[in-house]
Amino acid sequence: MPVSPEKRAQLKQLYNALADRVLEPDDPVYVKQVNAQGPSGTDAVSEMVNEIDFQEGGGVCLFTGQRGTGKSTELKRLQAELDQPKTLGTVAYYADLSEYVLLTKPVEISDFLISMAGALSDRVLADDRFDQALAGRSYWARLSGFLATTVEFKDVGLKIADFAELKASLKSDPDFKSRIQSAARGHVARLVQDAHAFFAEAVDALRKQAGNDQLKVVLLVDSIERIRGVGDEAMSVYESVRNLFFAHAEHLRIPGLHVVYTVPPYLSILAAGAGALMGGASVRRLVSTHVFKDRSREPDGEGIALMRLVLAERFAAWEQVFSPEAVNDLAQSSGGDLREFFRLLRQCLPSIRDESQLPLSVEAVKHVKVAARAEMLPIPADHLTWLQRIGQTHDTCLPSDAQLPLLAHFLDNRLVMNYRNGSDWYDVHPLLRDVVDAHGAQSAAA
Repeated sequence: MPVSPEKRAQLKQLYNALADRVLEPDDPVYVKQVNAQGPSGTDAVSEMVNEIDFQEGGGVCLFTGQRGTGKSTELKRLQAELDQPKTLGTVAYYADLSEYVLLTKPVEISDFLISMAGALSDRVLADDRFDQALAGRSYWARLSGFLATTVEFKDVGLKIADFAELKASLKSDPDFKSRIQSAARGHVARLVQDAHAFFAEAVDALRKQAGNDQLKVVLLVDSIERIRGVGDEAMSVYESVRNLFFAHAEHLRIPGLHVVYTVPPYLSILAAGAGALMGGASVRRLVSTHVFKDRSREPDGEGIALMRLVLAERFAAWEQVFSPEAVNDLAQSSGGDLREFFRLLRQCLPSIRDESQLPLSVEAVKHVKVAARAEMLPIPADHLTWLQRIGQTHDTCLPSDAQLPLLAHFLDNRLVMNYRNGSDWYDVHPLLRDVVDAHGAQSAAA
């Protein structure tokens, strides 16, 4: 029979419950078990809380994972656990760098530190626990004065006094950003020194306001992993990320400030050893839920059960809409990526025309998988050859440094998934396996 108004309301509720969003740690649908265990047996957030507690005089933590693994949500939990100035003696600020940085263009230490300092300034000024004038003036006003007296900006085409426009242009105007970078290159040392001085003054001011000269100030810098190149500029963007975290590693270690950087999942390939240059920082990685057993394509019941638990927290009555078999199938088809899992589930709902279709069977959700696979196709033959090697070896198999942008593309767009069952391993996206395996068979026959 046709879908009743009551059932339609239920489907609408489910559709919206599966919307992609960053969860706050007190959100009732948050499931800690998703990222509860790292290689050491504890979760990354607990490790970083302890590491920051142990660090004296500031320090760096690095945090990574593919899109959809929950980095931003876990950073929010990290902030909540740290941001307790009266008990732990720590104040933590979360900064989404996408609000300050143009993510598709090369990044340099100058505009990166400008964005970090500006983000901290904005967060402190918005924190009603402290005097909004504690730093004397915003970093943007300080920067405007610095640039006006240090660098010749007459050709930049912007009034330096208008620091609101300066902030906006750095994010949205590629030409302006390029000119700022070019003009600042001859003054990198002084700009870095001034930015570090601002961080030190802000930390000192917060400590005085809190009446605690041991107060730890933490800045959580999110969205760095989203910096990626496109087209002909791809390699130059990735090279700029390498240069940022390798050549300028010492500038990213800011005395007196504790910083957590989210970094691209390919950083260990892009700039091996960068963490060692930041005081021995290790890279903590989030991975997709292990819906397959270690280095195999055999379904892992434990991981699939966790995916069902996450769904149940979002919508307890899901079995009225999906059969368990269909949910298991979509969990495997998502590769264990929660964002993709929710997207596949949502896409099933608009096609429901009759209540007799419910609960949806494996066959009834097949069209969604076909559509999702079509979004990733076609794939060039040389890419398929590389994907085939990844599927066979469960390693990234990077053939040369010049191919880094392509590996980043594989990881960013989830053509390749990262898992951890005891140790990290890789495989091609489940919906692409038939295509990749067929290419391998054709190559062997040829």
